[in-house]
Amino acid sequence: MAKSRWREAGVGLVVPALVIALWQGAASLGWVNPQVLPSPWAVVHKWFEYLLPLQPYDPAAGSWLRWAFSGELIGDAMGSLYRVIVGFAVGAGLALPLGLAMGANPRVYAWLNPLVQLLRPIPPIAYIPLSILWFGLGNPPAVFLIALGAFFPVLMNTIAGVRQVDGIYIRAARNLGASGTTMFVRVMLPAAVPYILSGVRIGIGTAFIVVIVSEMIAVNNGLGFRILEAREYFWSDKIIAGMISIGLIGLGIDVLMNRLNNHLLRWHRGLDN
Repeated sequence: MAKSRWREAGVGLVVPALVIALWQGAASLGWVNPQVLPSPWAVVHKWFEYLLPLQPYDPAAGSWLRWAFSGELIGDAMGSLYRVIVGFAVGAGLALPLGLAMGANPRVYAWLNPLVQLLRPIPPIAYIPLSILWFGLGNPPAVFLIALGAFFPVLMNTIAGVRQVDGIYIRAARNLGASGTTMFVRVMLPAAVPYILSGVRIGIGTAFIVVIVSEMIAVNNGLGFRILEAREYFWSDKIIAGMISIGLIGLGIDVLMNRLNNHLLRWHRGLDN
């Protein structure tokens, strides 16, 4: 199993390595303008400049550990992650109980579904003017937009999961005398967990997209803000370094979510160990 995973990881690195090699070759041969598309080496160099502290270490200014984590990249990444976590918690925290209620109760579904279907196609970016008008600048409008981005994927997947529970499970529970509450908690909710976790994974991805856009408009730190700042000064190497940072963080979160899904859904796949 471990060898298979390492083999898959190695195969997955082949295409990125080829792309980087072609990119470096084109840059070395002068086929592209370095101001428009800098070489991978220049991007890596800028990424480390972005990561490392701006000032030399001064013991009088504080501990070495605090200095080591004082780089722009770490501060921006922490700011973006904070907004994603808070916004996602708000959006998913509202979507999950509402989705369970709409999925389990046909009356609630009939009342709320038209409004949900009306609002769902509106992208969170369209709310930017209203979010600034309502909340001003800073974290509140960003958290509001991220919550919107995470809300609907979790909501729709939760509704689908509850409404598509296999009828065999429901009939078996009824034949065993299960009450409505017991059926919901012991049958419908566990059966809907794979859908809910899929919605959570999609919602986190959407939240990351929205946080970058919101940081370009409403806040003065974060990865999105730094990319926009680099654009103003035509620092294309820093723009790409910021984009790579977003991709690495997103990849890390997705890997963690995938492992969490696999762990929580072992029963669903029939795995005992």
